[in-house]
Amino acid sequence: MEQLHSYVLGKWHYGNGKPRIVSSALTNEGLYQLDSTDIDNQAMLAFGREKGSKALAQMTFLERGNMLKEVAKLLLANKEMFYALSAHTGATRVDSWIDIEGGAATFFNYASLANRELPNETVWAEDDLIPLSKEGTFAARHILTSKPGVAIHINAYNFPCWGMLEKLAPTWLGGMAAIIKPASESAYLTQAMVKVIVESGLVPEGAIQVVCGSVGDLLDRVDYQDVVTFTGSAQTGQMLRATPNLIAKSVPFTMEADSVNCAILGDDVTPDSPEFDLFVKEVCREMTVKAGQKCTAIRRAMVPSHLLDAVSQAISARLAKVVVGDPSLEGVKMGALISRSQRDDVQEKVTSLSNYCRVVTGGDLSGFSPNGNDEGAYYPPTLLVCDEPLTATPVHDIEAFGPVCTLMPYGNRDEAVLLSQLGQGSLVGSVVTASTAFAAEMVARIGHAHGRLHILNNESAKESTGHGSPLPMLVHGGPGRAGGGEEMGGLRGIKHYMQRTAVQGSPSMLAAVGKEWVRGAETTEDLVHPFKKHFEDIAIGESLTTARRTITEADIVNFACLSGDHFYAHMDEIAAKESMFGQRVAHGYFVISAAAGLFVEAAPGPVLANYGMESLRFIEPVAIGDTIQVKLTCQKKVKKRQRNIEETPQGVVAWDVEVTNQEGNPVALYTILTLVARKEGDVVA
Repeated sequence: MEQLHSYVLGKWHYGNGKPRIVSSALTNEGLYQLDSTDIDNQAMLAFGREKGSKALAQMTFLERGNMLKEVAKLLLANKEMFYALSAHTGATRVDSWIDIEGGAATFFNYASLANRELPNETVWAEDDLIPLSKEGTFAARHILTSKPGVAIHINAYNFPCWGMLEKLAPTWLGGMAAIIKPASESAYLTQAMVKVIVESGLVPEGAIQVVCGSVGDLLDRVDYQDVVTFTGSAQTGQMLRATPNLIAKSVPFTMEADSVNCAILGDDVTPDSPEFDLFVKEVCREMTVKAGQKCTAIRRAMVPSHLLDAVSQAISARLAKVVVGDPSLEGVKMGALISRSQRDDVQEKVTSLSNYCRVVTGGDLSGFSPNGNDEGAYYPPTLLVCDEPLTATPVHDIEAFGPVCTLMPYGNRDEAVLLSQLGQGSLVGSVVTASTAFAAEMVARIGHAHGRLHILNNESAKESTGHGSPLPMLVHGGPGRAGGGEEMGGLRGIKHYMQRTAVQGSPSMLAAVGKEWVRGAETTEDLVHPFKKHFEDIAIGESLTTARRTITEADIVNFACLSGDHFYAHMDEIAAKESMFGQRVAHGYFVISAAAGLFVEAAPGPVLANYGMESLRFIEPVAIGDTIQVKLTCQKKVKKRQRNIEETPQGVVAWDVEVTNQEGNPVALYTILTLVARKEGDVVA
């Protein structure tokens, strides 16, 4: 039997202790031996900090994002190998697709986020300048920098690929190395993916290490610059969170724990409503995908009392058509649990729940005959009904981590809210309704108890990703029993692996620190118009002060005729005098159009296009006879990735635009974005 090696200190580690046997969920036959003895945890941490984190921190966000994209492409190129291994976890092809290709998609998403939203720098200026003084010489900004520590990710068995990748993406983008501790039951799939990554040479040495087996005293050796994340049972998570060293060093600990998630069927729904069928399908899907082994699965389904029997019968009928067995066999729709021990645990929890519920279908192994090896960890889809859910409180606490769900009735909306809250915090809840009023009320009343709320109706069902699908641009986590943590969430997830520092100083100092110009900072000027320069030649803080233009009545009349905007403040002398302006004023959009006429270089050059406009504010009105002038300043630059040799290499330049009047007072402030050609591309022919 092959030993599953750990990858630490830049090499594969062979343990010398008593190995643990990992078996196939399909046959219960031994697959691998796990042995992580003799790993030097202190050296492993130092290697990650000194090698991996240092190398990642020296890369720009764009470089890190490009790395994620290349790794994702590599993983997809090897996906069939991962699918073959994933079958031993009991997963169907669809289950494995969520895990393998869903994980790669998370990498692609974060790579795109880096390209769109993050600076081509190693520091991240998080917000705008915050004035701290009357004259503007003292101000502040929040700056994000990479932590020099290591992120330790302790993952669950149910998603050995996605569970690792959804944490790795923001970790690497934040500039931190990672130590992966996969759950032993499916560590072979995680290890195979890590092996492909490290052997590709796409990531810096030390950026990733994996421990297959026990991590020993690792958490006792972490320091304050390290980060720990955990996905798994609430009981184990609470035990790890209480590690004295984590508390003493104030080590950030993010916990995403299994929760007793709920779905609520709206009181507006009838058996003839499309939402009735949607509810039944969603509950059944969450019971059978990954054999119900999802931290986001629906464990409690709440329905109006008068619909309890109808919903119970509809779910039972649908579950009766689900063929359980070896996913390689034709017609099988649900695979096995991860192990025989997990199957036994589910049976124990179902037995406990049956003390408070009646079993409608499933519930034990007697008479259950899966398609495949009888030695596999198969368990029948099990539906229970709790008729008194307000008093049978254990049903809101006991979680059978498998294809098990409990139906419970509610008499009114107050009861529905209370039943939802009895779960003591969850990762996700679903509200299935056609009523916008019901949805709005439920979100307002139960939102505090859920990390995510999925509102499902006939319209959204066409494209809904479902109750149990966390998405990389949304927060994955929840309060209370769910762990109180947050993962992913787009830019939010990256910030967890960086240090936020409030930096105070003069605007020029803050511009230098944040790698982008801010108002009030020093500027430079050049005889060459900035629009005649390539991306590489434009300097942050480079400025152009334009000629002046006096606004006439003809300007206002002509713009009104051209645009069709005959608003009284521009065209009606009497009404304008009675307005807040006291006189006719120029259209705001004419002012910014005239400003563009002042700063644009008409001749062809490196500027390819106007990419957009942001944060436009009209400060003071511009009247007939007022004279405007523009100051254009390069605020920041973002290099865009060249996708192919035919594409013009380019970058985005953000220009601060300040339009002033004859008194020197600002009348309009905004940022324009221009696409500017680069001299050299990234793609070699």
